[in-house]
Amino acid sequence: MANSSEKEQDQKEKIKHLSKELRAVQKNLVEQFYTDPLTRLPNLYKLRHDLEEISDFTLIIANIDNFKLLNDFYGFVVGDFILESFAKSLKTELQDVSVYRMAGDEFAILLHERMSFYLLKNYLTYLSRQLTHLKYAYAQTEIYVDCTLSSSASFSHSDIFSKVSMALKYAKREQLKFWIFEDTMNFSQEYESNLKYATKVRKAIMDFSGIVPYFQPIIDNKTDEIIKFEALSRLVDEEGVIHSPHNFIPIAKMIKVYDKITMAIIDKSFKVFETHPFDFSINLSFEDIINEEIYDFIIRKLRDSNMGHRVTFELLESERVNDFNKVMHFFNEIKRYGAKVAIDDFGSGFSNFSYIIKLNPDFIKIDGSLIKDIDKDKNAQIVVETIVDFSKKMGIKTVAEFVHSSTVLSTVKQLGIDYSQGYFIDMPSPQIDL
Repeated sequence: MANSSEKEQDQKEKIKHLSKELRAVQKNLVEQFYTDPLTRLPNLYKLRHDLEEISDFTLIIANIDNFKLLNDFYGFVVGDFILESFAKSLKTELQDVSVYRMAGDEFAILLHERMSFYLLKNYLTYLSRQLTHLKYAYAQTEIYVDCTLSSSASFSHSDIFSKVSMALKYAKREQLKFWIFEDTMNFSQEYESNLKYATKVRKAIMDFSGIVPYFQPIIDNKTDEIIKFEALSRLVDEEGVIHSPHNFIPIAKMIKVYDKITMAIIDKSFKVFETHPFDFSINLSFEDIINEEIYDFIIRKLRDSNMGHRVTFELLESERVNDFNKVMHFFNEIKRYGAKVAIDDFGSGFSNFSYIIKLNPDFIKIDGSLIKDIDKDKNAQIVVETIVDFSKKMGIKTVAEFVHSSTVLSTVKQLGIDYSQGYFIDMPSPQIDL
């Protein structure tokens, strides 16, 4: 009997020990599930769990500014170091509240009280000052880090993540240190509208038939004859409504289908001018030029169509060029097929003549902001005279955009500009009717 009792006792001890080990393993697994492995902060799952346990709280998001730039410049090892260091800064500064790493460069701060708008504003003002110009030393390098904050003063905690995220996006867009979501704001309606428009844009682009080139004539100022057309992109939705590129291009870039627009306009323009004798021009952004798929597409078109000598590619001058070598390589390649190059919108943005010297274009298109009132704006006339004089000395032809009246056209001719386009000459149209 004694042996039997001892065996039972041993089994109970083993079961007790195994149960204890199992609980320890379960606890460890739960901790791993709820912990960010890099910063050792509680993660998004833990945050969601904690929010279910409390009713009164204030949620704040802290997002590291320009983290992708820092990560790309210094490398992911230093990027991880920045994330770890920022997490330590938050824990040091916020010892009495809960801090979480949500994902990537976003962190959450959870206060176990519901703050009023003005109290929250004061708190975020204080917090943004404490988290400004944080200095971290990695090896011999000093790295400075800032962040953007957002929160919500909504009456309801429903969709709290969406509200705080919308406030963060607004703060980032407006380059503010922080922003607080309020129920009176129309963020939700704006985002819903953008989402619907994005769906409309995606359908039109992926369908391919929704992107249509409109053609605006360009005349020779000496003969008043049409010598070429510029292809301008338009989006036609399912209801037949025509949308301006100013509306759909930013959305197309946001949803990463912008390259489809460029290729559609190029393809359709080449097909149109197979049956028309005129030269034509197509707009390209710096983003287009560095896109390998678009680059290959253009080279194939030029090679296979034998129309290279009739096409001009216009580089949008308002698009900041980050790598002149890539642009010059592109220009040199297309010129091998007889294509010409124009700098569009010259006179706006960051225009400078060194830009022209480097790129050596065939045409300079003078921006409409200088042309639209040139018949009565003496300062605009002086600037345009300088551009024209410079261009003539460089052997570059000039084009006036936004010629909307007879007096503007007359002034443009007097200033010696070679070509003109604008509503006075003709509106853009999907057909070439002559």
